[in-house]
Amino acid sequence: MSGPAFSVLDVFAEPYTVVPQLTARLRIEEDSGERVHAMVLRCQARIEPQRRHYDDAEGDGLRGLFGERDRWPDTLKPFLWMQCQATVQGFTGATEVDLALPCTYDFDVIGSRYLHALGTGEVPLTLLFSGTVFTKGAGGFGVRQVPWDCEARHRMPVAVWRQMMSYHFPNSGWIRLDQEVLDRIADFRARRGLISWDETVRTLLADRAEVVT
Repeated sequence: MSGPAFSVLDVFAEPYTVVPQLTARLRIEEDSGERVHAMVLRCQARIEPQRRHYDDAEGDGLRGLFGERDRWPDTLKPFLWMQCQATVQGFTGATEVDLALPCTYDFDVIGSRYLHALGTGEVPLTLLFSGTVFTKGAGGFGVRQVPWDCEARHRMPVAVWRQMMSYHFPNSGWIRLDQEVLDRIADFRARRGLISWDETVRTLLADRAEVVT
């Protein structure tokens, strides 16, 4: 049995999950004619930032990740976004399956920082597959590994990522802070009599002579 071939048909945002999640719709083709009894599929999703153009605003947002533009030939490299897995039911020839891609808003995660910096366009993705294939034929059951070179590329619209985040954080966001820092900000808010965290942060920025709109 030759290795299966993978393609990404679509990536879409899930509106009703507990945590932010995208779903990749995969097509798996196996042309040997042998029946696949089941497949335990593992996937590494990589972002390949060098495969798209960035406008000035996006370049400013990516400075913290990749440095100034003159450094990008050396710093704009593929990076791991996430790892995920799925169990594929038995099939012969070809099948389609949904692969859950759990996401996070956390700005300390490089993938989230990158995606939040994008305004429009597409996100160049490569999904690298591995796992175990269980076959069932006249001679009984067999076990094979998914070849290491199985992969699929997809260009996900930035709008899909933004739609997913709007489902879970409509017109808002969050950052993770050290407890001591959070306590100090809370104390500042209480002493100033500020009524919201937005007002607190705006006041702190104004005190530092930053432009706040």
